[in-house]
Amino acid sequence: MCGILGVVATTPVNQLLYDGLMVLQHRGQDAAGIATGESDAFHMHKGSGLVRDVFRTRNMRALPGSMGIAHCRYPTAGSSSDSAESQPFYVNSPFGLVLAHNGNLTNTEQLQEEMFRQDLRHINTNSDSEVLLNVLAHELQDAAKGFRLDLDTIFSAVAGVHRRCKGAYAVVMLIAGYGLLAFRDPYGIRPLVIGINETAKGMEYLVASESVALDTLGYRVLRDVAPGEAIFIDMAHQMHHRQCAQNPVLSPCIFEYVYLARPDSVIDGVSVYETRLRMGEHLADKVARELAIEDIDVVIPIPDSSRPAAMQLAQRLGIPYREGYVKNRYIGRTFIMPGQSTRKNSVRHKLNTVTQEFKDKRVLLVDDSIVRGTTSREIVEMARAAGARKVYFASAAPPVRFPNVYGIDMPTRSELIATGRTDDEICLEIGADALVYQDLDALKASVRELKRTLCSFDCSCFDGQYVTGDITTEYLDAIEQTREGKLAANRIDGGDSRQLHLNLHSGH
Repeated sequence: MCGILGVVATTPVNQLLYDGLMVLQHRGQDAAGIATGESDAFHMHKGSGLVRDVFRTRNMRALPGSMGIAHCRYPTAGSSSDSAESQPFYVNSPFGLVLAHNGNLTNTEQLQEEMFRQDLRHINTNSDSEVLLNVLAHELQDAAKGFRLDLDTIFSAVAGVHRRCKGAYAVVMLIAGYGLLAFRDPYGIRPLVIGINETAKGMEYLVASESVALDTLGYRVLRDVAPGEAIFIDMAHQMHHRQCAQNPVLSPCIFEYVYLARPDSVIDGVSVYETRLRMGEHLADKVARELAIEDIDVVIPIPDSSRPAAMQLAQRLGIPYREGYVKNRYIGRTFIMPGQSTRKNSVRHKLNTVTQEFKDKRVLLVDDSIVRGTTSREIVEMARAAGARKVYFASAAPPVRFPNVYGIDMPTRSELIATGRTDDEICLEIGADALVYQDLDALKASVRELKRTLCSFDCSCFDGQYVTGDITTEYLDAIEQTREGKLAANRIDGGDSRQLHLNLHSGH
């Protein structure tokens, strides 16, 4: 996952984009970038690290303009250590384009081959986002009539992207001298929402990965971008939209509700916070069926995303709820750290126990999910070290048994603790006295109960059913081999040495 923003405003947008990235920082801590448009010129700064570390006062002053896009990166393709793969990406032809992308393409290698042999375009990095940009650039060039763009050309180009690109993508893009383009893949796997702000100088528009960015920046939520839909805001601040995909079907990634999104966001018309409360209710019912409630003294959440589920579970079961782990808020999200050793070493630096909440008690720990199991194992050990008599573990999500290929960093089956193991074996691996997983039907119900028309989800990491229909066993084997090779290469030379660091600062 990544965080993206696109804005067309009546005043300079550099500070607004920076503030928006800070709100979306949970979606990516590896790199950040901002590109602004001033008349027909672009200005851009990007680099590795947290938003606050990438941008200094001098960088912000070099980003003039009343429209722009921004990105915070969470690496899923390419290299997590290479700043050349920071976004946004830029191409100068046709017209001048700069793009930011959240998601992951599943046919990147095929597209790279087409780019080289058919479209005569050079891809400079290993990033699928640069591939996506070049596909869109080629489609614009093919659809353009003469040296001017019109709406039909722009929307036709997006339709071409939908025909050629497979996988998950939510995109914001500036077209020099024309405006802001935003679109979402035909399944709406990754989220994208648009908001408006009426000012004395005219209407302003903001597109973002999550509604929390709109709320924080003072924009009113207009609606979600529909799957397959493209929205274009022109230089006169007029909004145009068109469905550009054949047979679009809304199938959002259910893991957004489980973990990825902030609880104060609303995705596809559903409150993330409320879904997590429902997850707690459903999980409580299963805990009551599988464990002796009288043997549980206290319910303790693993901060932060599991809190709503844990509170609702405790209330439903009539068991005291307590905060037993204190989080160091200056440590990043463990799940999205780029290396297994880094991830493991960070857990005890990130959390500390409140000993009196564990000592001589039978505790039920509640987490949003169990992915690799590294964090869960450490947390159980910490509970025992704090004096817990018994440690039970409950997951608000089902077992993660399959790779996610749509933009979440869990691509290899060998890294997933649930792959090839029974629930009892997983329980033994993490060192708990008992383990209870949420049922997949109950997880779906937690979201669907809040919006009955939301019928389809991407639950591929739980059930192995990939909504795009193009994922085979051979494909999964190939990405695992590629990943293992990259990890080995990074251990040897520290990254991919062929990248060129092209950081754009001024007009094209």
